[in-house]
Amino acid sequence: MSKRRSAARESGQLVGEFADAVRDRLRDTLAERRPSLDWETECRVRRTPIDVVGTNADRFVAVELEWRRADPANNTAKLFYYADEGAFGEYDDVLVCQLFSGYYDLQSGGVSSKREVAEFVGETAAESVEYVAFHPFRLPIDPPKRGGERPAEWRTRTDETAAEISALFDG
Repeated sequence: MSKRRSAARESGQLVGEFADAVRDRLRDTLAERRPSLDWETECRVRRTPIDVVGTNADRFVAVELEWRRADPANNTAKLFYYADEGAFGEYDDVLVCQLFSGYYDLQSGGVSSKREVAEFVGETAAESVEYVAFHPFRLPIDPPKRGGERPAEWRTRTDETAAEISALFDG
């Protein structure tokens, strides 16, 4: 394997490990804040993996973390498609939260069109499925580039995002 491909693979693994660490911390912090829900990672709805899920008898909370996907609307759109088909029929309340890393922020201010489209899809889909709500959030973490370090404040920022999510619902 060439040095370039090896470095790219190593970089991807480092970003992947960091994404997993953020995902796991988010799950753990949500579990502390909302213990009435059972929290897990990499839960699948049909064939679609969801980064963090919290459930109880009445509620299903899906949290999708978007680090730098070319099409961040895809998994969220699938969840609404599944909801429209009745996949979450056992729940009275379904909450879909989509977290966008700093990758989707523009240096000139505002957010990328990829994020705008993903939010539009989520908001529009939520309007068409009665028991499903959609909430986009900025995850104030920039994914490290090749050779970059994890931001020092990533734990605090992850916890703050978990606090924002848990404020959306009681118990």
